[in-house]
Amino acid sequence: MITTEQRKAALTIVFAVSETIRELGSTPSGFLYNALMAKINLSFNDYQAIISTLKNAGVVKEANNVLTWIGPKIKE
Repeated sequence: MITTEQRKAALTIVFAVSETIRELGSTPSGFLYNALMAKINLSFNDYQAIISTLKNAGVVKEANNVLTWIGPKIKE
């Protein structure tokens, strides 16, 4: 059974990954995965699930292993 704390942690990671892609505009997927591995213990399957979630949400696209933010722009 997944706890509330585990759900919060998962959402925090998904949000952090999405914000990173948004701020960069685009990034090689392998580069992002490597950077995440340096900060947190994230399996490749978990990383793929996060990227799939963002793609299914329509905020990220992937072409030639490059992730590009296609979600809403943040007005500054």
